[in-house]
Amino acid sequence: MTEFSESLTDPFGPAAEPWMTGRTALVTGGGQQSDNEAGVGYAICRVLAAHGARIAVLDRDPAAAQRTVEKIEADGGTAIAVVADLLDDDACKRAVDEVVARFGGFDTLVNNVAVGDRAGVFDVTPERFHQLMDLNLTTAWQMSRHAVGVMRTGGAIVNISSVGVRARGPAMVYNLAKAALENLTVGLANTLGDQGIRVNCVQVGAIWGAFAAANMTQEMRRLRRSWTALPIEGSPWDIAQAVLFLSSDRARWISGQILSVDGGPTSPKPPKPAAPAEPELEITTPEGAPSVHA
Repeated sequence: MTEFSESLTDPFGPAAEPWMTGRTALVTGGGQQSDNEAGVGYAICRVLAAHGARIAVLDRDPAAAQRTVEKIEADGGTAIAVVADLLDDDACKRAVDEVVARFGGFDTLVNNVAVGDRAGVFDVTPERFHQLMDLNLTTAWQMSRHAVGVMRTGGAIVNISSVGVRARGPAMVYNLAKAALENLTVGLANTLGDQGIRVNCVQVGAIWGAFAAANMTQEMRRLRRSWTALPIEGSPWDIAQAVLFLSSDRARWISGQILSVDGGPTSPKPPKPAAPAEPELEITTPEGAPSVHA
């Protein structure tokens, strides 16, 4: 890993190298739940590992974490499963300590734990409100709080948010929590800058992955494809590539930023205007013959 420095002396030197050689990443929510579709955390773990990082796959489901580990190891990478419920602050600390004990430390933290819920802010009980805020916001704060004391200079934190933050519909608890997470991102970037730790955030667009496949119909999938400027569907692998960049030394001078990975504007495209009617063409005929119109 390139140490934090005042200048990048050879910007082309590492061009042919994997981007995460020598780095160790702790990815929360990194387990693979689905047998058919990749999840965001799983994709992040696989891509970072493919670029040379050692991966701590943190998940509360031991089987899901182990599935990700086995895939990484099958590809020749290095990974361990770390089991913890991040709603428990003590469990967050134990998870960090376990990664340090097994890998000697880490320099990259990806806060990916999230629970999507379209419940409006007045449609939930106080208990559910706090649960959604804790899952989507507090877990990231707790993990970051324990991680920064052991993270190396030149490290990176990447938080995973949602384009739902930009929604102009009714207020939802999920969007509220993600908006707070983005504010935390900017604040931590300023707080941790002197330690050489960068903090950025990836806004996830309307991708199709494990979560969408479990909660949406194919008709909803077709409709969402029309919401973006690019005529292609996004996937968890697109999110993972963005996280790879922000985690790597190639983003060494980027901090406090929110990167939207959404295929372009996330709003329905207006219908294409109908083609103008063809004007009637009068055809001249020989003298004495009737005229006709096309």
